[in-house]
Amino acid sequence: MDWITIISTTLKAAVGVETVLYGIAAIGLNIHFGYTGLLNFGQAAFMGVAGYGLAVTVTVLGLPFWVGIIVGLAAAVLLALLMGIPTLQLRADYLAIVTIAAAEIVRLVFRSVQFKSVFGGSDGQRGFSDGFYALNPFPEGEYGFNLGPVPLFFNYRTVWVLTVGWLLIALCCVIVYLLMKSPWGRVLKAIREDEDAVRSLGKSVFSYKMQSLVLGGVIGCLGGFIYGLGYGSVQPDVFGTETTFYMYTMVILGGAARVLGPVIGSMLFWLLLVLIYGVLAEAVGAGYITFMDTNQVGAVRWILVGLGLILLLVFRPQGIFGDKREIAIDAR
Repeated sequence: MDWITIISTTLKAAVGVETVLYGIAAIGLNIHFGYTGLLNFGQAAFMGVAGYGLAVTVTVLGLPFWVGIIVGLAAAVLLALLMGIPTLQLRADYLAIVTIAAAEIVRLVFRSVQFKSVFGGSDGQRGFSDGFYALNPFPEGEYGFNLGPVPLFFNYRTVWVLTVGWLLIALCCVIVYLLMKSPWGRVLKAIREDEDAVRSLGKSVFSYKMQSLVLGGVIGCLGGFIYGLGYGSVQPDVFGTETTFYMYTMVILGGAARVLGPVIGSMLFWLLLVLIYGVLAEAVGAGYITFMDTNQVGAVRWILVGLGLILLLVFRPQGIFGDKREIAIDAR
C-alpha cells in the first residue's frame, strides 16, 4: 500500500482549496446557527450568487475583476434581505423552509435553459479568473516542502488561491471573535437563548437577526469567490442543498459557536474523506478487500464518515471544541 501518496494527498486536502472555501462559508453559517440560532439551510445560495455575480460581470458584461467582487457582495446582501424580511419575525422553522427553497430557486435559475446566455446553463461559466491570477506574486513553479518522505507541494496558482483564502479565514475569524465579545455579539447569543427576554429589554430582535443574516451571508459568499477562482469556473449544481449540509456537518464537528470550530471542522471533514477514500482504494486495488470494487469506494467512504458523525452526535453532540449549552436552541 502506497502510504506516502495517501498521507501526502490527505495532508494537502486538509489545507486545500475545498477546505478553505467550505471553511469560510461555514464561518458565516456559524454566525447564523451557532451564535444567533437561525436555521439557515440556504448558505450555498450565498456562495452561488457571489460566484455567479463575479463570473457574469467579467465574462458577460466585460467589466473588471474587482467590479465582479463588488457585484457578488451586493448580491449576497440582497439575497439576505429578500430571505430575511418576510421570515425573521416568524418562528425559526419558517426561515429554514424559506432558505432551503430559496437556495433551490437560485440553483435552478442558474442552470435554466432560458438564461443559458447569461449563466451558461448546466455547464456554468468559466474564463473570469484572469484578473485574479494577474495579481499573483508567486513566480511560476511548485511551492511546498518535504515532511520527511512525504512531499507537500502545490503549483503557483493554487498557492496564490490558498494564500488569499487562508488570509480571508484569519480575517473572518478575527472579525467574528471581536464581534462576539462586543455587546452586539452578546445580544445575538441572548436571542439564541430566549428572544422574548431580549425583546422585553427593548432590543429589536428582527433588526439583530437581519444583521446576523447579512453578515453571515456576506462571509459565506467569500467561499463562492474562492470556489470560482480556485477551479476557474462556476457550475450551478455545486451550490445545491448538500453543500449547505456539509457546512452544518463542519460547524457541528468543530463545535458550534466557537470561532475556530468551522475551520477545524472543515479540515477534519475533508481530511477524513480523503484518507478513507485513499486507504479503501488502495486496499481494494491490492486485493485486501474483496467484497467491493473501486467503483463502490466513494459511496462506502460517505457511509463510514456518516457513521462517525452519528457516533459523534451521540457521545459528544457539542462537537470537538464546543459547549453543549451552545446548541440548545429554542426554535419557537
